[in-house]
Amino acid sequence: MSLVSVEELVQAGRAASMTAAVISEWAHKGTPKQREFLYELLRAEHESRTASRHQRLLKAAKLPALKSLVGYDWTSVTFPPDYGREALSDLDFLEHAQDLVLFGDVGTGKTHLATALAAAACLRGIPARFFTTASLVMTLRRAKDEGRLDKELGSIAKNQLLVIDEFGYLPIDSEGARLLFQVIADGYEKRSLVLTTNLEFKRWGTVFGDDNMAAAVIDRIVHHGRLLQFRGQSYRVKHALMK
Repeated sequence: MSLVSVEELVQAGRAASMTAAVISEWAHKGTPKQREFLYELLRAEHESRTASRHQRLLKAAKLPALKSLVGYDWTSVTFPPDYGREALSDLDFLEHAQDLVLFGDVGTGKTHLATALAAAACLRGIPARFFTTASLVMTLRRAKDEGRLDKELGSIAKNQLLVIDEFGYLPIDSEGARLLFQVIADGYEKRSLVLTTNLEFKRWGTVFGDDNMAAAVIDRIVHHGRLLQFRGQSYRVKHALMK
């Protein structure tokens, strides 16, 4: 009987999608040692596939940097009375398509936290996507000009978590405002939104150029959303080389 080469085993593994029936049959044929080997093989394959999926999701999320909740400085964050760090870290808001508004001073960790939440979602196998407000509007406008807006919106909608960073930092024209509204409205009660901003709600009309559109966005976000407030000195200013 000829020996099977490593290369042949690799090729067979790539071609196989093992069913429970096949695994059960060969497990019953095997000795205890062989069953142990088969178990370790299948577990290693599962871990490898899981790690690969996590890496694909992290790449697709287009995060500005890979951030983690581990070691995050919470001193600038004030939570609502009915919500805290443990619930946030558990990503429970994703299970119920709830939204988060991270509001407050510049440099107090809003983007870091939003990025870390998106990364944590990816590491749990949950699709997420990160945009700055400007990049999202530009992406949507380009898609519309090229006649593929529906496809782009569909791609965004596949994510269970959407992060929109730096809302209100730059002005948006009327077309951009309508496109941004469409993304937020389409996600209502279907997926979670994390939005970072230094603008209180009453000033959102200046971003959309339309108080009614702003009111409609706010109405959707606050219905299933929570407000986390950030106060304090900018981390970048505090640790700046230039004094």
